[in-house]
Amino acid sequence: MMRSLLLLLTLSLIMGCAQTSELLESEEQEKAPEPKMIGSIQQMEPELSELLDVNARPEVIGEGYEWSEGPVWVEEHQFLLFSDIPNNVIHKWKEGEGVTEYLKPAGYTGTEERGGELGSNGLIIGNDGSLLMAQHGDRRIVRMDAPLTDPKPNFVTLADRFNNKRINTPNDLVQHSNGSIYFTDPPYGFEQRGNDPAQELDFQGVYRLSPSGDIELVTDELYRPNGVALSPDEKTLYVGNSGREEPIWLAFDVAEDGSTSNGRVFLDPQKVVDQPGGPDGMDVDTEGNIYSTGPGGVWVISPEAKVLGIINIDRPTSNCTIGNDGKVLYITADDYLLRLSLK
Repeated sequence: MMRSLLLLLTLSLIMGCAQTSELLESEEQEKAPEPKMIGSIQQMEPELSELLDVNARPEVIGEGYEWSEGPVWVEEHQFLLFSDIPNNVIHKWKEGEGVTEYLKPAGYTGTEERGGELGSNGLIIGNDGSLLMAQHGDRRIVRMDAPLTDPKPNFVTLADRFNNKRINTPNDLVQHSNGSIYFTDPPYGFEQRGNDPAQELDFQGVYRLSPSGDIELVTDELYRPNGVALSPDEKTLYVGNSGREEPIWLAFDVAEDGSTSNGRVFLDPQKVVDQPGGPDGMDVDTEGNIYSTGPGGVWVISPEAKVLGIINIDRPTSNCTIGNDGKVLYITADDYLLRLSLK
């Protein structure tokens, strides 16, 4: 009898250990993988510590795109939209769901096959809650004529001509509370860039689309106008000029009616770091600090043009936007979508 009991206890222990081992293996398999982190943060001024953790690193939350751009946070629905320009698609990222296709075609609706950067670029949520975008392929600023939660490639043209000539390939945009839309118009969406026979204007402009639908020229003196943003009080318009000629940030005074004046150099990155690259997309926080892509990654700049630091990214960096009620910076960089917590 005693031997039988001992045998039963031994078998029970063996089976229990096996079950425990299987349970541990199952739990390990169910554990989420460690997040993929890249880059580093270069602090230049102590004020940077008030905005973010200087020891943090950007987290990869999406990858595999040909050239990611134009991120915008949709606060109402708690998701992020961003463009993959060469693939003519807008993707959506949502916590817990990851990245899914949101809209295709996004920037080129023609039937003729073409290459180059043909998709949408800059995206914003307009004053009326609709999705506004800069389309490279169709060469226009448009509004998506569909709910944000049920996207369709139905577009209403807001701007596509200046002085009876087709604009180039709009790149980025921002909207004033009075309805004015400021946008940049470099030739990046042309298949032959600045030497494309389809180009009708002989300059690369920055424009204001007034609430009445008129298009005014802010400046025609930039080589490659790119990112654009407004200060929180809407009294200053920031424009990034990318490309090899004068890669600088500019600032313009904005009047109450939306008109601009007093264009001037805001910051020259070449006077701060000796490395190639120029300003691209940007966003501004509620305190007026500017987060703009530039040489090396994302520059954090005070309203007084003091460089607080650089979020170094291991690859070309195109754009960024602030989301989650000011708590997260989302970054598009080459084939990556990244995020970094803010304070």
